[in-house]
Amino acid sequence: MIRVVLPQHLRTLARVGVEVTLEVPPPATLGGVLDALEGRYPELRGTIRDHGTLKRRPFVRFFACREDISFAGPETRLPDPVASGAEPLLIIGAIAGG
Repeated sequence: MIRVVLPQHLRTLARVGVEVTLEVPPPATLGGVLDALEGRYPELRGTIRDHGTLKRRPFVRFFACREDISFAGPETRLPDPVASGAEPLLIIGAIAGG
């Protein structure tokens, strides 16, 4: 089971708590987690990734074991602590402004 922590606006949309757990077939990849997340919570489709291109939305970031993996491709394997469920994958809504 992979643990995923969502930002408040996505928790509200999906009607879930701070953290969700997902079954992801090995090897656990970033794309596999996002596929499982959108499969289980269809209301999140298009909020994290673009519908057509499946590219990450500009103001969404991914963190695994305190490392920013936002620019990693969907085939990127998740670190063992995340893949085992010991650590969560964090999906963060970035903030911009001046």
